[in-house]
Amino acid sequence: MIIPVDIHTHRRPQVPGTAIVNCFPESFVPQTEGWYSVGIHPWYIASFAASLNDSKARFEELLDHPQVLAVGEAGLDKLAEAPLTLQIEVFEYQARLAEEADKPLIIHLVKAVDELLKLKQKIRPVKPWIIHGFRGKAALAEEYLRHGFYLSFGEKYQEEALRIMPSERLFIETDESTASVDTLYERAAILRKTPLEELRRTISKNVSEIFFRQ
Repeated sequence: MIIPVDIHTHRRPQVPGTAIVNCFPESFVPQTEGWYSVGIHPWYIASFAASLNDSKARFEELLDHPQVLAVGEAGLDKLAEAPLTLQIEVFEYQARLAEEADKPLIIHLVKAVDELLKLKQKIRPVKPWIIHGFRGKAALAEEYLRHGFYLSFGEKYQEEALRIMPSERLFIETDESTASVDTLYERAAILRKTPLEELRRTISKNVSEIFFRQ
């Protein structure tokens, strides 16, 4: 079994299984040996809500698929067109499904820190919540860490935030970047003053524990 080194991407990797590919419920067509997350992004909530009953049934069915490792990306985005009240409703729906499915939640977040923290306090999840593509300052990273979040770093981020991350809460992703995941690992290892292979082993252990532990 291949353990993915890239926990969030929108492109199929050249080698199936080396990345967790994010899909919408309607676009999920798994490759042999591939790994996936499936979720309702806040930018596209309107199309999901338009056929709510059919959409929910399809989505919930997919979460039982053995190649779906996570729910998401779910999110809150104050720059999206969908009303924030609807975003919160759909986010909570996905977060509770993640608990039922016993899978981590991958989160897209833009300008909605307070709302996210309130939802975490309300839901009190057992499964990990991972904020993907984290670009905030070190102080915000520390705030999230205090609330039990994991953070995933892509191509763009505040270097000090990456440096202060506890190794057991850290992930690497390509998201929509054209940079290779190997390049991102090399850069992160240099910034953290950690041998590259040690960083790879650490994140591989994190992925195994969070996405593959039953």
